[in-house]
Amino acid sequence: MRVAVTGTPGTGKTTATERLDTDLDVVHLNDVVTSEGFSTGVDEERGSLVADLDAVADWLDGHEDVVFESHLAHHFDADRVVVLRAHPETVADRLRSRGDEEAKAAENAESEALDVILSEAVDRHGTDAVYEVVTTDSDPDEVAAAIESVIEGEREPSAGTVSYVDWL
Repeated sequence: MRVAVTGTPGTGKTTATERLDTDLDVVHLNDVVTSEGFSTGVDEERGSLVADLDAVADWLDGHEDVVFESHLAHHFDADRVVVLRAHPETVADRLRSRGDEEAKAAENAESEALDVILSEAVDRHGTDAVYEVVTTDSDPDEVAAAIESVIEGEREPSAGTVSYVDWL
């Protein structure tokens, strides 16, 4: 079983996956990109590493029975894809509170409102493998429980059930 947990930065991926109660290994792909040197450079505008997706995919090929999280996780082979969603204002507030620049917070809030990651996940994996989980007013343990229900097959796919387009 391979489960990808993805979402716009600020939706709670790392926090929730750190609280998972599962027999699957939990991997934080952003840490892997850094520790394994899987980057092709730095995006100066965003102040972040540019991940080498092919290198990450090759690394992941050696891992089964895994939950892997990152805003890039939906780009990789997975049996189920959990897309964490939060209201764009919540995304912006969370990112600003962790020290991100206003422009980066605004860009990610807009991305969330436009369903960018959800659209990419559905395009790659189809609606039958994508599960949306709203994190706006949920604590991390509730989000972890929702992810666990996806892992256990207790939740139905739900792509396209959340919309923040009115925020724009």
